[in-house]
Amino acid sequence: MEIANNLKQIHKNIVSICQNAGLPSNSVKLLAVSKTKPVEDLEQAYQAGQRAFGENYVQEGVEKIEFFQAKHPDMEWHFIGPLQSNKTRLVAEYFDWMQTVDREKIAIRLNEQRPANKSPLNVLIQINISDEESKSGIKPADMMALAEIIENLPHLRLRGLMAIPAATHDVAIQAQSFSAMHKLFVELQQSLPNQRIDTLSMGMTDDMTAAIKCGSTMVRIGTAIFGSRN
Repeated sequence: MEIANNLKQIHKNIVSICQNAGLPSNSVKLLAVSKTKPVEDLEQAYQAGQRAFGENYVQEGVEKIEFFQAKHPDMEWHFIGPLQSNKTRLVAEYFDWMQTVDREKIAIRLNEQRPANKSPLNVLIQINISDEESKSGIKPADMMALAEIIENLPHLRLRGLMAIPAATHDVAIQAQSFSAMHKLFVELQQSLPNQRIDTLSMGMTDDMTAAIKCGSTMVRIGTAIFGSRN
């Protein structure tokens, strides 16, 4: 029951943040970050109404997708970790979304390896908004060049941007990073009017409020749903 209660509380928080920011209460999607969590926990979340799940490790994600495939075909799977080029095939074959595209090589491989009988893979470009050397993601200045490459790959569907800003409890700094991301998101929408650019994936358990106020359409929450990492 704990996971169900946690989900209920997070949805309540999201609605309240949206209302305070003058946003429609259904404008933010909740992605449950389920890395390292057992299938029993995911099942509990599913029974509580959660459908979208985010995995950081390819092999672990694939095993969970295979486990639930027949049982819950309406589960939506997002890959949200850094991806090496030798693992692209599994992401292309199994996942519905790939949130961390940050170079042309990865995009091209995903496009080539996406099965023809599946709908295009939804992709987000990961931006290294805090310019951290340890983080994946491209520089903001390189966004449009990569977006135009993805736009011309028939088995990928560009849906927007994703970021993991530098961790800080300073709300002003959080807002700075998230506002910069929103600006890039609007630029992408205006530059590619024929694409369905509708997803800005930013905000986690500790910075969700600032992210939503700055225009996030998808928050990635793990700890607040499933408890601390195993």
